[in-house]
Amino acid sequence: MATKIPVTVITGFLGSGKTSLIRHLLQNNQGRRIAVIVNEFGELGIDGELLKSCQICPEDGEGDTNIFELTNGCLCCTVQEEFYPTMQELIKRRDSIDCILIETSGLALPKPLVKAFRWQEIRNAATVDAVITVVDCAAVAAGTFASDPEAIAAQRQADDNLEHETPLQELFEDQLACADLVVLNKIDLVDAETKARVEELIKQELPRVVKIVESDCSQIDASILLGFQAAVEDNLDSRPSHHDTEEDHNHDEEITSANLILDRTFDPEKLQQQLEILVQQQEIYRIKGFVAVPNKSMRLVMQGVGSRFDKFYDRPWKPEEVRQTRLVFIGRDLKSSEIESQLVAL
Repeated sequence: MATKIPVTVITGFLGSGKTSLIRHLLQNNQGRRIAVIVNEFGELGIDGELLKSCQICPEDGEGDTNIFELTNGCLCCTVQEEFYPTMQELIKRRDSIDCILIETSGLALPKPLVKAFRWQEIRNAATVDAVITVVDCAAVAAGTFASDPEAIAAQRQADDNLEHETPLQELFEDQLACADLVVLNKIDLVDAETKARVEELIKQELPRVVKIVESDCSQIDASILLGFQAAVEDNLDSRPSHHDTEEDHNHDEEITSANLILDRTFDPEKLQQQLEILVQQQEIYRIKGFVAVPNKSMRLVMQGVGSRFDKFYDRPWKPEEVRQTRLVFIGRDLKSSEIESQLVAL
């Protein structure tokens, strides 16, 4: 029987650096033929486009591209409708694929996805080589979604019957509990003492001996991330989850995405200033997208995690391409009309 295709599942909260990690792997593939499945929360497909602009993957062509973009929802919820046929197509081309990378949505639980590799049609041809969990060190340190462990301990001492964990805290813990390797990313944004505190928090959530590697821009060598041969689908019992007793996994319905497409250009600095104001006004976890800049022949990528923003030009605009500004906002109970009106007013 032919060797199974190794599949690496890359998980982590919104903005942790998963897409950057995959982009780096594609640009430094060491001769590997890598297929990528991208799952995004939101409809505009920003992450898929970022990967296609890595200069390795073909941007055109319907049947030959190795980028499969699963938009509109969480992969672990839509696995039967979208993931299965995508994997079937990749399995047909297994002779031309050395490995598959799956980037889950930042709001996805990895365990339900791994369970799909127990399906007979998939398990005979593919295996989960490892689950890689990417953690935004600065976000955890700031308490963006991971609670202060000392505060939790104090609350539990006061009343053991209280429910202290938020849905985002549970998600953070479940993503760590399923990991074979943790990438502690964006360490350049914190000092040594803060980094050590975050590492200790992560270790408390790891049920097994799992290594933690550090990164400042998701720059990790492929030899560290690939080749675990963990066959994760065969040992899920050792990876506990808050949702193990649930038949269906339902997301917090208040967490939504707002997609904004504007046929105009923006001054990057003024746009960022307005986005920073919006983050203060609404509970926005993640902003990402492409910006048309006046008198610039290249497309600007703008990304925000909380109040932190970064931007870079990824590629020239194509001659036939409409120079639009396209942004995706992900957060809780978003007021889309207010977001649009404030940006239109710039």
